[in-house]
Amino acid sequence: NRLAAGAKDDPGPTPAVVAVEILPPEAVLDGPGATQQFTVRARYADGTDRDVTSLTVLSSSNDNAATVDPSGRLVAANRGEAFIMARFETHTVGAHVITLPKALAFEWSNPPAANVVDEFVHAKLRKLRMNPSPVCTDAEFLRRASVDICGVLPTSDEYRSFVSSQDPEKRRHLIDQLLERREFTDMWVMKWSELLMIRTVANQVSYKAMLLYYDWLQDRIEANTPIDQLVRELLTAQGGTFTDPATNYFQHERDTLKTAENIAQVFMGMRIQCAQCHNHPFDRWTMDDYYGFAAFFSQIGRKRAEDPRETVVFNSASGEVKHPVGGRNVAPKFLGGEAPDFASAEHAGRDRRAVLADWLASPRNEHFGRNLVNIVWAHFFGRGIVDEVDDVRVSNPPVNADLLDTLAKRFVESKYDFKQLVREICNSNAYQRSTQSNETNADDQTNFSRATLRRIRAEVLLDMVSATTQTPDKFRGLPLGARAVQIADGNTSTYFLTTFGRATRGSVCSCEVKMEPNLSQALHLLNGDTVGGKIQAGGLVKRLLDAGQSPEQVIEEIYVRALSRRPTDTEKADLLALVTAA
Repeated sequence: NRLAAGAKDDPGPTPAVVAVEILPPEAVLDGPGATQQFTVRARYADGTDRDVTSLTVLSSSNDNAATVDPSGRLVAANRGEAFIMARFETHTVGAHVITLPKALAFEWSNPPAANVVDEFVHAKLRKLRMNPSPVCTDAEFLRRASVDICGVLPTSDEYRSFVSSQDPEKRRHLIDQLLERREFTDMWVMKWSELLMIRTVANQVSYKAMLLYYDWLQDRIEANTPIDQLVRELLTAQGGTFTDPATNYFQHERDTLKTAENIAQVFMGMRIQCAQCHNHPFDRWTMDDYYGFAAFFSQIGRKRAEDPRETVVFNSASGEVKHPVGGRNVAPKFLGGEAPDFASAEHAGRDRRAVLADWLASPRNEHFGRNLVNIVWAHFFGRGIVDEVDDVRVSNPPVNADLLDTLAKRFVESKYDFKQLVREICNSNAYQRSTQSNETNADDQTNFSRATLRRIRAEVLLDMVSATTQTPDKFRGLPLGARAVQIADGNTSTYFLTTFGRATRGSVCSCEVKMEPNLSQALHLLNGDTVGGKIQAGGLVKRLLDAGQSPEQVIEEIYVRALSRRPTDTEKADLLALVTAA
């Protein structure tokens, strides 16, 4: 009949879809073969809603745990978690699913909660029928906290003092002490230098400009400047790249679209690159969203200063972003938010970047606080609550949304106090867990039921080797004895740092820091000139022997310096046998 009538359109415009939901939003399934029917409903601008399950694209993030068919029927498989993604029109939503072994016998161990972090971690573990591992030993905690917070190994004196202390609050006191050390600032200046791509760039960022930019960042981190204030200062920077160093951020990347992509990825954790050419297939972002966000950066002007080495960044008050489909000018629009009215009294004549910064680094933008919390969490746990930290999307949800939301809320309430966030994470039992598993959490890699073994990043590893062997390093622009984490320029490196994956800061991607092992690393540790050369140059063993220490005492001192623990009886016996044989 429709064909016979000429297949005419329905009368009047079709109401726009304003929201989509999937029901139920979460499910726990008891054993392989258990089923759950999902329903997807769409709400329209005229107030109506309808079941659109049959018109929705449904998929599972983990077919090993659960599969879903086009009708919305989910079937449980093996123990694990899955995210069921539902995509209808330009909307993408999802539901969280847990599959348990059939009739699993489980008794909750009722572990104590040190703070709000543990409350939410425990709530998720209880759903998963997992008991957390106990907290680690004092020696393990001392090493872990020292390396994570400050990027340093504890000295042998610090080790003996901490392990022998009977103070029940000694772990909390240690965290407070580490947060006040200069090394804490160095660690997070390095981390932010990667996110902000601080490095020299030919014909764009000179060595002098890069150093001034690095010093600006170091001053802000050292003063514990609230992160929202730092970001506002960065995004609204204008003036000369020498006189106003934060302007170098807009010199590292001059392309308008790429600038927008970088800012979304660094400050909101979102990779919007896909939406440049088509609506994002696994997230809610459309081409309109992409070009609307890019429009905030279309009026950045640049000109030469009196010093030809310096560039002046300013608001040109002109320039638009054109949509590739149709060529129309796209008005600025917050990513996931409203479009500000630049004709209003509130925004008339303002720099578009300033309007964006007011929204981006504020509680109105929930993604800002969540993203920063996630970045800090990943530093201390080896993986984010959303992982990868800069790949936040509907189809890659947080493993513990309640935990992330609560930490973000508390972070915002603290006025973005970075040290307070670190303090809260490190004082939790979740952070202080042992790496030893139990029968319920042996396979857990994502829900923080136990500590995981983590690689040490290149700069920290080199500093640890240098400190243990008491051998100073010399890097460009730094005095003899400076630490590798203090290197300002992403282009400054050594064979050791490059081999172990130091970031070149050529992009904002978290993948810039390489943590994967490879053969070159193993060969360099065994045969390269770094470790062997530093052992010989430092002469530590000779100095200890000359001071009257016995071989057994020397062995123990080396273990404490390098591993923050004493050797086991077997290790000590084996090494003493080697000494005797020599």
